Amino acid sequence: MSALHIYNTYTRQNERFEPLHKHHVGMYVCGPTVYGPPHLGHVRGPVVFDVLRRYLEFQGYKVRHVRNITDVGHLVGDGDEGEDKLSKQARLEQVEPMEVAQTYTVAYNEMSRQMNVLPPGIEPRASGHIIEQIEMIQSIVDAGLAYESNGSVYFDVLAYAQNHEYGKLSGRILEDLMAGAGNESRELEGQDEKRNPNDFALWKKAMPEHIMQWASPWGKGYPGWHIECSAMSRKYLGDVFDIHGGGMDLLFPHHESEIAQSSACTGHNPARYWVHHNMITINGQKMAKSLNNGIRVDELFSGNHPLLERSYSPMTLRFFILQAHYRGTLDFSNEALQASEKGLQRLTNAAEQVLKLPISENTEYIVSDIIKSCQRSMNDDINTPQVIAHLFEAARVCNSAADGKLKLDRANVDALNNLFNTWLYGILGIQAEEKHHGAALDGVMEMLLTMRAEAKAAKNYGLSDEIRNKLTALGFNIKDGKDGSSWNL
Repeated sequence: MSALHIYNTYTRQNERFEPLHKHHVGMYVCGPTVYGPPHLGHVRGPVVFDVLRRYLEFQGYKVRHVRNITDVGHLVGDGDEGEDKLSKQARLEQVEPMEVAQTYTVAYNEMSRQMNVLPPGIEPRASGHIIEQIEMIQSIVDAGLAYESNGSVYFDVLAYAQNHEYGKLSGRILEDLMAGAGNESRELEGQDEKRNPNDFALWKKAMPEHIMQWASPWGKGYPGWHIECSAMSRKYLGDVFDIHGGGMDLLFPHHESEIAQSSACTGHNPARYWVHHNMITINGQKMAKSLNNGIRVDELFSGNHPLLERSYSPMTLRFFILQAHYRGTLDFSNEALQASEKGLQRLTNAAEQVLKLPISENTEYIVSDIIKSCQRSMNDDINTPQVIAHLFEAARVCNSAADGKLKLDRANVDALNNLFNTWLYGILGIQAEEKHHGAALDGVMEMLLTMRAEAKAAKNYGLSDEIRNKLTALGFNIKDGKDGSSWNL
């Protein structure tokens, strides 16, 4: 069986995964900036890295999973411009910034819980690690790669680039960045605190009215957005760790800045594997406030949004995400969600009926071949769409065996059961959702199926077909077998 291979954004290659420390994996994933409720764009990352973590643990690794909470320092403009996102929202809601942070941290974690995302082992907050960030900034200043200007501290990109490959992760070329910033630099000549426009803030001087500020060697201020991840990943995972994850939208400037900061401070790229997932679009368009096409997760689960035809369950959303490869774009639409819902129902129905399958002395199918295929697909850069295709093959085998078209012995029935438990429920993290029909509906359905069976026995096929057709139109799936009829929604 092949080993796990992951696409490393830094090297642009599919690389064999070999952890720094045997049997242990350190994984840092960029978490949310908690200034608003979680929306559709927030869901892909947690699911992707949850599956990666589950698979690593399935392979026997002990995973230390760190996911930060950004509750200070992320400005409205990524170019060190504008107001802090938390401060701005606090002013709008007329509450303390930490009230905003707490409200939306709870909302984000509740969304993750509903989608069966395992909580991180460590969830550090940027505001709780100001000391570590100040110490790291001071180290970069001492190395001659940052400078103080009017109470703020900026990373000196040109000085760093003399001995390091700035832009390698994102594919940006420094000369092009400098050329693109030329007009801006002329406009701001004599006014800008930076030595050149590509320098980024490590520490920002706080104006007296700024809500969140801390004492530092450079005066009262607050950290830049990028330094928090460098400081916290180093604190909990060391100077060098295995996997750094996040969305492709963070490649530049955030992750490029992280590499520069950590390299300036420790001499090392902090992560051995940089893993990035792609974005979710809506009906072929990028989510944007100007297009009014953003959907909050709670709206998706309730169906209360103009773009939604109805509500969708957390597991439908999780399955929808995993049906696309994590590095490809994923386009949201009602049709795509409904197709995912039906596909997931097929798999869970098959998983539920495995232990009811008839047992034969002989077998006409070797289930272990599907299990090997699942593992090969996961080892090929976490190819969840292929894993799901193999699970649909298992569902077909299960249905054929239930219909008496295929013979399975006890060993292969047990293997089918293990396949669904391990891959569908374990590694892909699909959770069996509650059936809300209750005992009353069970009784009504039993009565209707008995009436239908009696009608068939009396050769009243018109009534028998009418009962089945009306139930089907209402969303019930009726399955006839040699031991009678069964149903599911």
